[in-house]
Amino acid sequence: MVNFGNIWQYLAVQSPLQATFSGNSTTMNIKTYSLPELPYAYDALEPHISGQIMKLHHSGHHQAYVTNLNKALKVHASALSAGDIAAQVALQPVIKFNAGGHINHALFWTNLAPAGTPETLFPDAAPTLSAEIDKTWGSFDKFKEAFAKELLGIQGSGWGWLVKAGPSSLRIVTAKDQDPIVGGEVPIFGVDMWEHAYYLQYLNGKAKYVDSIWNVINWKTAESRFQAGHGDFFADLKSLL
Repeated sequence: MVNFGNIWQYLAVQSPLQATFSGNSTTMNIKTYSLPELPYAYDALEPHISGQIMKLHHSGHHQAYVTNLNKALKVHASALSAGDIAAQVALQPVIKFNAGGHINHALFWTNLAPAGTPETLFPDAAPTLSAEIDKTWGSFDKFKEAFAKELLGIQGSGWGWLVKAGPSSLRIVTAKDQDPIVGGEVPIFGVDMWEHAYYLQYLNGKAKYVDSIWNVINWKTAESRFQAGHGDFFADLKSLL
């Protein structure tokens, strides 16, 4: 498991709270987050992920994370301005959960692409990443087996990620609920293992969902994230939120 840090490390990318001091008063300028548009149609990932799932997942679940995050940040700003430490502490789990949901999904949508497009062709779309995968796991098939094992081993809801842990070091990590990767790792691509990501189509067949999602992984985006530095990744993340 990843050692998850303070969610504010991620939110600071967008500076959600900025204080303006004037005399004895403090004005809080609150960053408002919005639901990002998908780079493809809801039905573009079929038959691997149904249009019904994509519409509900994006416009329903992801939108709820954004809405609840904005509400929580507004209340937090009021508590901060009032010096209400107890209220600030009480809001941390709500902010972490909804911010994590927003961050994870923003990354998830862009690490998917319609099957058969140039972005999904491996290893052509990710030559550098492909070489590192072979170096780390021995082959792409062995990597897929290792990744699937981690995904299917998640108890309850969570995420599985391929991350860059160093200049060219790859690891597979899992995250509980909506915890994002907030350490020094750079997320290369992730797979949502919440039931809302697959149940309407695959029911309890999680293994079929995991096997099918490889057809819609955007390896071009994965290659870009692998080659990016930590600062470049955060700049890209900022553009997504």
